[in-house]
Amino acid sequence: MRKIILTGDRPTGRLHLGHYVGSLKRRVELQNSGEYDEIYIMIADAQALTDNMENPEKVRQNIIEVALDYLSCGLDPEKSVMFIQSQIPELCEMSFYYMNLVTVARLKRNPTVKTEIQMRNFEERIPVGFFTYPISQAADITAFKATTVPVGEDQAPMIEQTREIVHRFNYVYGETLIEPSILLPDNQACMRLPGTDGKAKMSKSLGNCIYLSDSAEEVKKKVMSMYTDPTHLKVEDPGHLEGNTVFTYLDAFSTDEHFAKYLPEYKNLDELKAHYTKGGLGDVKVKRFLNNVLEEVLQPIRQRRAEFEKDIPSVYKMLEEGSKIAEAKAKKTLAEMKNAMRINYFEDKELIQNQSKKFSEQ
Repeated sequence: MRKIILTGDRPTGRLHLGHYVGSLKRRVELQNSGEYDEIYIMIADAQALTDNMENPEKVRQNIIEVALDYLSCGLDPEKSVMFIQSQIPELCEMSFYYMNLVTVARLKRNPTVKTEIQMRNFEERIPVGFFTYPISQAADITAFKATTVPVGEDQAPMIEQTREIVHRFNYVYGETLIEPSILLPDNQACMRLPGTDGKAKMSKSLGNCIYLSDSAEEVKKKVMSMYTDPTHLKVEDPGHLEGNTVFTYLDAFSTDEHFAKYLPEYKNLDELKAHYTKGGLGDVKVKRFLNNVLEEVLQPIRQRRAEFEKDIPSVYKMLEEGSKIAEAKAKKTLAEMKNAMRINYFEDKELIQNQSKKFSEQ
């Protein structure tokens, strides 16, 4: 079986460090590993419209922002097919067929959907498109016969729903679709990077993000105002690590090499943590170290982005070409589905011949 990846992001804003550690960095590593036969990276604009229908310009403007973030992080159009979801009409048709395989009760139980509804205060005013986006996501994944979906931990229920849809379709219509496997970040701290304010999720809507395209000055300002330990009032006070955003970020980004370069009095993060919890280490010193670590990560991304920004028409051309490749793949899968569902009337020559024979004998 061919090994295929499908993943993507909603274009509702620039991508941030949560996206980077949660999926982007891993995507680049997987892309360059040579282990996968096909890689599809989707800008999910149709999905973004499910809760931004009255503000389509927001989605439209952020297509290029997401594409630039992809390229600046190292995604390569020669190795990965980057495409725009709305340009693949087959995905809509597949979603329509999948709706017959999922109950309303099952959608309501989806933890990701429940959480998102609460965050947006939708309740009974939820748009049908938003409510059914787990079904749309299943179409996105199965259209490309993805075997692997690299996502954050919060998306695990969505992948499980996709697997249920695939299982149901294959049971009813015969083996046609591929059940995908989830690929989670290998660093526990990267499962869900908290916001700079200490809240559980880094989110554009909460304004607690460090964006990949932020300037060095913007990053430093955000790091120095980052939530730490509210009980750590004096340098000599013992500090707490649990819920301390600065140390969560260090778990996600720092290496022993960073300590040798920027904070040589400590061999590694464990020594830094031990000193902090014992007392005698101030938050400002730890934040300055984190800023150096993040700057080492973000500076090359920022520089690559500046180069791609010089030729925006080429970026759109790349997306157009990728969308054509993606549509051809989705079209093939849809044809196989319609064949299995027995709704391929005009391609089924045997059906036409048998019907012709039946009526000629009457």
